[in-house]
Amino acid sequence: MTEESEAPVRSVLVVANPAAGTTSERLTADVLALCADRAAQVRLHPTTGRGDATSAVRAACAGTDGHPRPDLVVAVGGDGTVHEVVDGLTDADADATGTGTGTRPALVIVPAGTGNSGYKMLWAESPWQTALAAVFDGPGHGARLRRLDLAHLTETGAKVFLGACSGVIADALRVARHVPQTGRDRYTTAFAESADAFVPYPGRVTVDGTVLHEGPTVLANVGGGRFRGGRYQVLPHSELDDGLLDVCVIGSPVDPHEVPELTRRAAHLGLPGVHYGRGRRIVVERLDGVPLCFEYDGNLQPADLTRLTFDVLPGALPVWGADTAVLATTAPGELR
Repeated sequence: MTEESEAPVRSVLVVANPAAGTTSERLTADVLALCADRAAQVRLHPTTGRGDATSAVRAACAGTDGHPRPDLVVAVGGDGTVHEVVDGLTDADADATGTGTGTRPALVIVPAGTGNSGYKMLWAESPWQTALAAVFDGPGHGARLRRLDLAHLTETGAKVFLGACSGVIADALRVARHVPQTGRDRYTTAFAESADAFVPYPGRVTVDGTVLHEGPTVLANVGGGRFRGGRYQVLPHSELDDGLLDVCVIGSPVDPHEVPELTRRAAHLGLPGVHYGRGRRIVVERLDGVPLCFEYDGNLQPADLTRLTFDVLPGALPVWGADTAVLATTAPGELR
């Protein structure tokens, strides 16, 4: 779903995470300067800890923070920061249909994290300066305002922007905490180390009530974005605004240590044990009673659930992206 808007951006809230993987004071200053050249009112909220971005954006959207309600929210950070901003942008009273009260400010991302998959799925490899300038110039200048689907995790109430994954991709986030590199190379190293030691878990994935996969499971990715970790095309067929969630399951016929290279080239589709589907409700389960290791939007979650239920929230989030019809190269392989 695309939403063309020619209304000028007058008020901007910049939410910057000073602890993000590749951020700097210079980057934040440059973002503020570009916004100040194009908008009448620009203010900065540097985040102070987990959940602070959500609280700040929610207050700004509600007009309870003493400032004009923003037309645009700029998230400067990684995928975790973007997740928090999205959570604040989507109304607190939004239900599982994705509806809520009022018109939400639009989101634009400036990449400053490790993987930056959210930025890549919207802008590919365009420099952030080009992307942000195009947003201010409006439709017809390289940017398009879209209303993107989100996923609603029934068990916790979380809203997922980029995607959620159980198995080896989630475990790689745990390993990444101890990797001394920065940017996408940090996650690449962690992914390879995690895959080498990973043991598939007994799992089942259903799509709209039909079993897509049951058996030893290396990963189950639900989304959302085509990329994880900024490099891995786990969901190469995913469209951001088609009203459906995509899911890819990689089973035990695929050696876990081959997964990083296969998904980097989107060469996993069509292999034995790999299943791909789309639907409005996707359920991921672990069948041995052990809690799932899972993440969403780049955040490793507590291991306290054996079942994850994702429902699509169609058109729930206004966000700016490139005006190209296809945001990533379609990979070889057919849906199966």
